Amino acid sequence: MKRTVLAVMAAMVVGAGAAAAQAAAAATGGVRFGVGAGLLLPLSDYKTADKAGWIAGADVTYWLPSQPIGLRVEGAYSQTSEKTGVVAHKTKIFGGGADVVYAFGQTASQVRPYILAGVGVYNVKVDSSSTKVGFGGGAGVAFKVGTGGTRIFAEGKYTYLKVSGANLSFFPIRVGVRFGSK
Repeated sequence: MKRTVLAVMAAMVVGAGAAAAQAAAAATGGVRFGVGAGLLLPLSDYKTADKAGWIAGADVTYWLPSQPIGLRVEGAYSQTSEKTGVVAHKTKIFGGGADVVYAFGQTASQVRPYILAGVGVYNVKVDSSSTKVGFGGGAGVAFKVGTGGTRIFAEGKYTYLKVSGANLSFFPIRVGVRFGSK
């Protein structure tokens, strides 16, 4: 039941963010929709019990008119498993967040690096489930594909999360594609 409620809430957040971004973009700015997947690297206390895992997610970014600044809403699901010699388990993290993105260079540039920072809500499940607020920041680069608004991206984002007194920090490295304007 808890998973269903979290899934519905995440869909509502992403859907509302996408609808608001589309409406605002129609007037002045640009919107990009993205999907990506990659490697999740556990850090700190998290890495003592878990090895690297995977992550998949989607995002919507609204770019402010005539500015290199965007507001992103994102959602992701990841999973890691135990290291050798540790009790068998899987760590599952489902969450979403809001980021401020700053892109360097011109909108039409073939290669466009960017930085981002934000806050999110994450549900972590190992033996039991716990929902916590986390924050983080990172950097990425987007490569223009063709003459339209499609870009391939690669990004990394440090995320800090504290669960049951343990530091559950992680570093996802994602690659994917974004569609839209700006």
